Amino acid sequence: MLPITTIIYRLLWAALIGAVIGVERNIRRRPAGMRTSMCVCMGAALFTILSVEIAKMYGDSSPTRIASNIVQGIGFLGAGVILRDRGSVVGLTTAATIFVEAAIGMAAGGGLYTTAGVSGLLVLGALAAMIPVENALNLKRRYMQFVITADPGVNILPDVRKIFGELGVKLEMMAATTKDQEHIITFSADVSHHQQDKVLAALTRSGVTCEMMPSDRQYE
Repeated sequence: MLPITTIIYRLLWAALIGAVIGVERNIRRRPAGMRTSMCVCMGAALFTILSVEIAKMYGDSSPTRIASNIVQGIGFLGAGVILRDRGSVVGLTTAATIFVEAAIGMAAGGGLYTTAGVSGLLVLGALAAMIPVENALNLKRRYMQFVITADPGVNILPDVRKIFGELGVKLEMMAATTKDQEHIITFSADVSHHQQDKVLAALTRSGVTCEMMPSDRQYE
């Protein structure tokens, strides 16, 4: 059997890495924060240790029998944080983080300290450092419904077409109506956060209001 000190070191290493990843999740106000991440990493490490030690104790020829089921079991926990919210699927990053936390815990439980540590750093890099890259490249987009209301005498439609044309964004399901002498233009578009800010800045003016809300994409 492994010395108790070795077991403690492995569990503490797994808990530490899980806690660091969890702090990043807490800072960004995402599910599965520090306590959850610690438990996932430490639990996976403990299962890995037990899988080998119990197999040795009873002469089992498959020392990875218990550990192999971590991959299946962690999927149920990850699925619980994936939700559909106002036209978008949210929680995929958190679910993927939980999945890799379990893998890091298994590495720590198996005594692969360097592998677990480097993996933890890579996860932190993916969670934190990649956000500015996504924003800079406009990779994170969302399907939004726009409702633009203009006072009588204000022709906003040409400006709408020009702004979205310059952004290279296609307008879908466009409709123009009149209510109480106000002109209302509705349409949907797939836009990034940066593009949303530019649209609001360009269209919001005296006599014009621009509203945006997440929407479900309609497929034919």
